[in-house]
Amino acid sequence: MTLTIGVDVGGTKVAGGVVDDAGKVLVQVRRDTPADDVGKTRDVIIEVVTELAAGHTVDAVGIGAAGWIDAGRSTVLFAPNLAWRDEPLRDYVSAAVGKPVIVENDGNVAAWAEFRHGAAREADDSMVMFTIGTGVGGGIVLGGELVRGANGIAAELGHMLTVPDGHQCGCGRLGCIEQYASGSALVRFARAAARQEPHRATALLELAGGEADAVTGPMVTAAAQGGDPVSAEAFAQVGRWLGTSLADMAQILDPQVLVVGGGVVEAGDLLMGPTRRSYRDALAQRSRLPVAEIRPAELGNSAGVIGAADLARRI
Repeated sequence: MTLTIGVDVGGTKVAGGVVDDAGKVLVQVRRDTPADDVGKTRDVIIEVVTELAAGHTVDAVGIGAAGWIDAGRSTVLFAPNLAWRDEPLRDYVSAAVGKPVIVENDGNVAAWAEFRHGAAREADDSMVMFTIGTGVGGGIVLGGELVRGANGIAAELGHMLTVPDGHQCGCGRLGCIEQYASGSALVRFARAAARQEPHRATALLELAGGEADAVTGPMVTAAAQGGDPVSAEAFAQVGRWLGTSLADMAQILDPQVLVVGGGVVEAGDLLMGPTRRSYRDALAQRSRLPVAEIRPAELGNSAGVIGAADLARRI
């Protein structure tokens, strides 16, 4: 049995774990991310790896970072929520810990974890995963390998055009799917409906102290679970847009499995129900042909650690 370390670096936390070749996390540690300080962020990563390696014999280290990674899986080109700009993270960490290191985008490592050890573990060829959180991310596996593109920055699924001249996206474009199928979109839909039809959003507004602008994602989920119609309809809107994007992936790539992950998936059938209905409707003309099943992700917050560690095993 070989052991590797996976490190998941986000804007608020650095989580690391020792993972075996079956995808089991044997031990895990967590630190806060000093996101505005490049040197301190590197030091926290090294601290996490050093602590984990002290108690286990590990072969390599994988790092999943919330940013754009170069084709060589060595440099963080840009990280929107961290201070990294052209940061040679692989070489710095490898020199400090004395182990081979690989760096990969956080969406890719989560997708790889679900392909190898999670919702798509039965697949041997292909999978597309959408991660639905504050924004929309994801990853693509074809031929048993991550699709990374010529420059290492492929599979930015959240920035596919969905609505021409639609809502402004943080990437600079108008109408990206991130603006219609994310946790942020869920809140926007719910707030707008609560303003327009407060009599139908009684439960939601009660949670928000009567202020539509105070509505949050967890409030929408709680209210929808309690039968609030406006909140349920907000999930239905997100599901409708997500389902059409998943259908596009089925048409273009014909993967074995489609996986939906991220925090919003914890709402269960509130999201997955309308997503599956929208997906089926969009592919009605393919009723005689096989299409990928949509599955919720299984690994949750451990996906980044597990995926990064498994990629390190393949160095």
